[in-house]
Amino acid sequence: MTFLQKLSNAWTTNNSLLCVGLDPDVNKFPAELAGQSDAIYVFCKTIVDATSDLACSFKPQIAYFAALRAEDQLEAICRYIKTTYPNIPIVLDAKRGDIGATAEQYAREAFERYDADAVTVNPYMGFDSVAPYLEWKDRGAIVLCRTSNAGGSDLQFLDVGGKPLYQHVAQLVADKWNTNGQCSLVVGATFPNEIAQVRALIGDMPLLIPGVGAQGGDVESTVRAGRTANGSGMMINSSRAILYAKPVADETYAQAARRVALETRDAINLFR
Repeated sequence: MTFLQKLSNAWTTNNSLLCVGLDPDVNKFPAELAGQSDAIYVFCKTIVDATSDLACSFKPQIAYFAALRAEDQLEAICRYIKTTYPNIPIVLDAKRGDIGATAEQYAREAFERYDADAVTVNPYMGFDSVAPYLEWKDRGAIVLCRTSNAGGSDLQFLDVGGKPLYQHVAQLVADKWNTNGQCSLVVGATFPNEIAQVRALIGDMPLLIPGVGAQGGDVESTVRAGRTANGSGMMINSSRAILYAKPVADETYAQAARRVALETRDAINLFR
């Protein structure tokens, strides 16, 4: 099954466009995990179990693991998702961008070591920096287009032949790079007008949309701008708002995460 097939099935089966980001920050972990050598794995596993029927994808952010020398725990959580929830795709958020043999090694890292279904990549170095990922015919390459951070405008709004660079990237990926239907784009929820413009350029290509939750992206504006004709086409990511949801009354951190994930998924579905 290809990445897009798996994603499409998850949209339907879980009635969800919610992508749950896994950004483990040990400084925000519950006290009960203090001192555990495998705390990152345990925390992420608990979140995955709590939200598995509410998510269309899981998105581990590699830097949060690598900074703590916890790549082995990232491998373990990816194996766990693959084994326990094989129908939910894993998006490795790595934002790789290099050329030739180096890009081939990054592709092996994403698709062999972590067995991810898709990986985020940077298009700045052109097609030959993305091509090695597309050699894996059942996997996806999610190309940065209009990112959710304010500083993205420093480059992404530069004029390229009468259109901003992010639109040029969107058109390039849709028309030339996505020959096997493996590509998706990253467009931030903080810029709903740009989401709509990208959607108009790319047809039904999936969008990974960060910025809902802690970054303050508006759910209604995001969904209305990015949905396809059948009310799907998006992985709307929320990380910190779910991972570190404040427990209410006697909730555990898992129950709090599930509550916020359910609220977010249902809010998204209101506007599909």
